[in-house]
Formats: sequence, C-alpha cells, structure tokens
Amino acid sequence: MSRTAQDEEDGPVADEFYYNTETGQVEQGKQSTWSHLLGPYPTREAAQHALEKARERTEAWDEEDRRDA
Repeated sequence: MSRTAQDEEDGPVADEFYYNTETGQVEQGKQSTWSHLLGPYPTREAAQHALEKARERTEAWDEEDRRDA
C-alpha cells in the first residue's frame, strides 16, 4: 500500500510496520523518530527481516560495483 499526500496530512498509517534500528523491535505505525526507522513494510514479518534484506541488497550492490570496476 502506498501513501498519498492525504495520508501524510492525516499522520501515520497504523497498518504499516517499521523496523526500529535503535531498539531492534518492530513497531506498528510510526511510533519513533524517522532517523531510527526502516520502512514502512506491509507486514510485521517483512519488517522483522528489514536488516537482513538491507544487508542482502548492499552485498549485491557491492558485487555489482566490483564487476563494473
């Protein structure tokens, strides 16, 4: 589900999940400052795997950079 300008005006969407990098916990809706959040994710499970997914993407980009060099 994507957010619209109206959503931004109405505030956080409660059915979205965020991974808090400071606490290591998943939050439903925006409960913390954006500087500590990854997301939004459509499910709690997807948010739980946020760091793993970010790590995989970084490794893939690093490999791509090595091939291009």
